[in-house]
Order: sequence, then structure tokens, then C-alpha cells
Amino acid sequence: MAYDFVLGPDEKREVLRIARATVSEFLCAGRIPPGRPHRRSLLANAGAFVTLRCGEELRGCIGTQAEDAPLYRAVQEMAVAAATRDPRFPPLQLEEIDGITIEVSVLGDRVVVRDSREIEIGVHGLAVSCRNQRGLLLPQVASESGWTAAEFLGRVCGKAGLPAEAWRASDVTVERFTAQVFAETEYPPLDPQEILAQVMRENAAR
Repeated sequence: MAYDFVLGPDEKREVLRIARATVSEFLCAGRIPPGRPHRRSLLANAGAFVTLRCGEELRGCIGTQAEDAPLYRAVQEMAVAAATRDPRFPPLQLEEIDGITIEVSVLGDRVVVRDSREIEIGVHGLAVSCRNQRGLLLPQVASESGWTAAEFLGRVCGKAGLPAEAWRASDVTVERFTAQVFAETEYPPLDPQEILAQVMRENAAR
């Protein structure tokens, strides 16, 4: 079942905090921090991508469509993978961490599409599969690149190593998906006083 929680500002900030703390801990000690959050929205299974940027430049991006782990754990694992296993970049070094901006994409429902008119740029991401060939592009990629829906389809096929028009073939499956996309530029880490106030609000609500 697709992830159906709508994350609020505090939840998004916590997800980003988890991602940053995980990368820092892994680069320092080679491990993922123990513990788990209390929010139900972070304990529900979800697919997620973590993107690292240095200024405007991509520094790593890896994710999973599989909904077989809680959101917080998927974010932890993908944050480590984006920092250390993206084949396009050398592994992130500890001294780089302060200059990195983290973005998280929490994937929503998926629908098979056969026509470019079914795709809304900036709203839908695309995933393509054909036997053992797969490719995926997040919603923000198309809007940032200024692609049309038809160009988006061609690009995601290229990501899978397929011809640009392969999406028209009967043995190729193309799915659109939604995503909640948020970054530290919108939700920067809280200072200690803000964290204390947030904890007090949460305790009062229980």
C-alpha cells in the first residue's frame, strides 16, 4: 500500500535531521545511529530518495521504490548510499558535510501510464521497466530541466538504457508517481531552544 501520510513542517524537519545525523555518524563511525522516532508517519513503510547537493551541484542521489521499511529507516539507508555509493561521485568526506544540503523525496502512489497527457510536470515522477532494465526520475528533475511530458518520457527511458521512444512498446511499463519533496533550504535544522520548544509541544499533545 502506498505511503499516505501528508508530512507537516515538524515531520519534514525531523526526517531531514535524521538524514543529516545518519550521514554524519556513518562518516565518523561507520554505522547508522540506533533508535527510532515516535511519530506514526515516520514508522509507516515508504519508498524514499535522498539527494545531496553542494551549492547548485548534485553530489549524490540514491533511493528506493520498495515500501518494505519504515520511512525513517529508508531515509537512513538511502542517505548513507547517496553519500558513499553513488557511482557518479567519489564518497563524501566528513569535511564536506557542512557544505552539503540534503533533500528528501518520499514517494507516493504509482499509476501505469501510456500517454504523455497523463503526466503533469512538477507533480509526477516517472519509473520505467523492461525486463532487467529500469530507470527512475523524480518529479523535480523534469521541472528543474524544463522538459515537456514527452521529453520526460524519453529521458526516463534513456535512464534505463532504452531508446527514447521505448515507452510506447507493449513490453515496457511506465509508471507515474507522486512525491513529497522537501529540503534543508526550506526546513533548516532547529537551534537548541527551538528543539526544546518542539519537544514540549509534542509532550503536551500526548
